[in-house]
Amino acid sequence: MADVLSPAISDRICKHMNEDHADAVLLYAKVYGGAAAATAAKMVSIDPEGMTLEAEQAGTATPVRVTFDHTLQDSEDAHQTLIAMVRQARSQTHGE
Repeated sequence: MADVLSPAISDRICKHMNEDHADAVLLYAKVYGGAAAATAAKMVSIDPEGMTLEAEQAGTATPVRVTFDHTLQDSEDAHQTLIAMVRQARSQTHGE
């Protein structure tokens, strides 16, 4: 059974993404958040509608909101959605 996206689950997902998938978080900021000049990014929170990131651009931390294409049902939906988004972002950036 997957967990509801509570603040505690959001914190757990963010910690995991920031520690283990920083490259993916940066891609989310660049591709979906319009922060093309970002050199680093961290996931601040995730909720059923989207994720809030902090993108480092020209030495300044800028908040970036990325809205999902659907409302997430639970933590498993979040996991699958984040994987799909990074795959799509990688295909877009490598396809140019």
